[in-house]
Amino acid sequence: MSFNPILLPFLVMVFLTFLVWIYLFAVRIPEIKLKKIDPDDLKDRAAAHRLLTASAAASNNLKNLFEMPILFYLAVMLMILLLIQDALLVQLAWGFVILRVIHSVVHCTYNRVMHRFIVYFISCLLLLLMWIRLASYLLTN
Repeated sequence: MSFNPILLPFLVMVFLTFLVWIYLFAVRIPEIKLKKIDPDDLKDRAAAHRLLTASAAASNNLKNLFEMPILFYLAVMLMILLLIQDALLVQLAWGFVILRVIHSVVHCTYNRVMHRFIVYFISCLLLLLMWIRLASYLLTN
């Protein structure tokens, strides 16, 4: 079996999700202890967002990693299943993943909305281009 280069950005995206998940608990657990919050007071998202303000950005970022990236994962899986190997698709995938890493860093640190939005928007454009390119394969073959 030969190595498919699309697997690297795919795996980086998966590990980014786990890294943000780990970071969320690294900031959330100390916040719960510091504020002496009873875990039963965190039964729903609304309560968690009201009480856990310091870790809200990390929580929101983790949720973001299950929105547009789902289309990225689906595109990669289609490429793998249909044996589509295309250098442009790999470059677009890397662009998407790198911008999502930057988005997560901004979101989980200083959280400047316009910085976050610009990176998010460009990453979505790259994902759209991936899907247009992938659609051209799907519709012509």
